[in-house]
Amino acid sequence: MSRPTRRDLLMALSTVAVGSAASATSGSLGGASTLLGYGEPARMTADRFDWFDRAKLGLFVHWGPYSLAGVEASWPIMVPGLRKVLPQPAISEDDYVSLASRFDPREFDPEGWVRQAERAGMRYIVLTAKHHDGFCMFDAPGTDYKVTASPYGSDICAELAEACAKRDMRLGFYYSPPDMHDPGYRDTSQPSSSNWTGQPDRPEWSGYLDRMEDHLRKLLSDYGPVSVIWFDGLFDHDRYQPERMVGAIRDLSPETLVNDRLGPGDYITPEQFFPTGIPVKSKRPTPAVTEEAIKGFFDLLLSDRSEAQMENLLAAAQAARFPTKLLPDADEFQRWETCLTMNRTWAYNPSDTEWKSTAELIRTLVEVASRGGNLLLNVGPSPTGSFPSQALERLDRVGQFLDRYGPSIHDTTWGPVQGHDAVLSTERDGVVYLHVETASESMPAAIEIADYPRSVSRISEYPGGKAVDFTLRHGTLSIHLDSGNEPNAKAPRALALYS
Repeated sequence: MSRPTRRDLLMALSTVAVGSAASATSGSLGGASTLLGYGEPARMTADRFDWFDRAKLGLFVHWGPYSLAGVEASWPIMVPGLRKVLPQPAISEDDYVSLASRFDPREFDPEGWVRQAERAGMRYIVLTAKHHDGFCMFDAPGTDYKVTASPYGSDICAELAEACAKRDMRLGFYYSPPDMHDPGYRDTSQPSSSNWTGQPDRPEWSGYLDRMEDHLRKLLSDYGPVSVIWFDGLFDHDRYQPERMVGAIRDLSPETLVNDRLGPGDYITPEQFFPTGIPVKSKRPTPAVTEEAIKGFFDLLLSDRSEAQMENLLAAAQAARFPTKLLPDADEFQRWETCLTMNRTWAYNPSDTEWKSTAELIRTLVEVASRGGNLLLNVGPSPTGSFPSQALERLDRVGQFLDRYGPSIHDTTWGPVQGHDAVLSTERDGVVYLHVETASESMPAAIEIADYPRSVSRISEYPGGKAVDFTLRHGTLSIHLDSGNEPNAKAPRALALYS
């Protein structure tokens, strides 16, 4: 990836600061896992992770009434000062809440969404069923702040679930435990900016937790198979009674995976960046993030520290939260998924024109796959439910790349070449795929890989099968490449190595 901007650093640092410090016990591709502390019901199957390990690419969708104003989800009413680092229109809390009375996305085409995800090579979709603002994109019990009470009137989660079922697309739901609209979570007579961190000492808190469990039970009972519940608990997870909530999920849907943002989870979720090595299970607990810590973080976020200072802080925080190794043993590997925006913001924001290039997105996908992870790539649909043209263009180009190179990405695990400046590696069914970085239309004349740990019987261009000359002497693999033109010269080019 290119050098991060200050806003990239701030966004990534925020995730490190407020994300959960969790580590699941997990195996290699297709292995079993235990959600630490919450048990493993007998109905769980050993292959419940198989689809996740093989997916490599999914679609994240942040959508709600906030799209009408072109602002980020929830944060404009929680921390209005964030406009300093993520420019967007100003909006009052009253105006933000009133957007629900105008939310009527008549052009929403759930089957079109699924077809677009398929064309992009995506294997699962995660939709924001409820963000921190509390607006529910499903027919949630116990609240009228939901899509079925809006002018649209229909259950968007149900419509997307039906479309996914028709095309065998796996579906997940993002669910925020913080809820600015629920009077049990906080005193809603006060502005969200004054008490957005929640008030668990109030007697109303228990009713809020009951409603949260009711929501989860609804999502896992009425929408068909749910592959993922993607929590975003921010901090102080114990106050949400995670054992109770995850227990409800395990009771209703033992195969559903749970991320790490409500306590220990099935996989970890770095955001807006990916680890520099292959993630491994943490050998010691990471200190819990407290309310005081998160408030201190936002003071830092809105400070005038330099980009270099932020980068140093980020590097230290990443290393602490996500330990890595260059080549871990299979039983050390920590399942992971990074979520990434295509521009700067998660939600629809027509004023955000800083889109990542297709080449950067493809490079990120290959790099994530080369370290055994998944990329959850985000789209913020417009108020009508359509994807921005810039997002569609990038999804199509990623799909074209996977049409050609998909077998070297999908269904793979990390490869034996790690830490090489010009090569990323994946492995599938005993075949090692080398993705060679190309900065121009011409391939380099040769690649040398020291300490290559395997025997090599042949190497060929992938796809196509054209033989490639190589030598393997004293552990150094030298690959001799002909120059050639690629359909996408800036994307990595693949070679297949056979033992």
